[in-house]
Amino acid sequence: MTHEPDRKNGMTRDERNPDGTFAVGNSGRPRGARHKVTRAVEELLEGQSEAITQKAVEMALEGDSTALRLCLERIAPTRKDAPVSFDLPPIKSAEDASEAAQAVLQAVSQGEVTPLEGATVMGLVEQYRRVLETTELERRITALEAAK
Repeated sequence: MTHEPDRKNGMTRDERNPDGTFAVGNSGRPRGARHKVTRAVEELLEGQSEAITQKAVEMALEGDSTALRLCLERIAPTRKDAPVSFDLPPIKSAEDASEAAQAVLQAVSQGEVTPLEGATVMGLVEQYRRVLETTELERRITALEAAK
């Protein structure tokens, strides 16, 4: 690609796809640049965060339910994820992945893990199976090429 400036915005064409859209990972804005509204809000609140926090705590203690919820969400946010613990056999082949999947289903059916947790673990098992499969295919291709 050339380094000629793009007539529309002065940026080089390297940062754009052939159809003119921005390339993956390039929004057109310099890395670390922030929106002007975000900068304005930060400037407005600069040096005031401690006082605002104290006021929110006071309002929460006075019974303001919105302030109370805000304070609690910051102090003890709801968990997005939790560790899952159950027996899972080692996975060294696609066949082992099948046994691991069976162990996940059994753990869900016995109530050791929730269906959502089971689905998440099952996704990990499937991804790992694909890695094993790809590694095995690569090994076979290398062996075939060496045999030529």
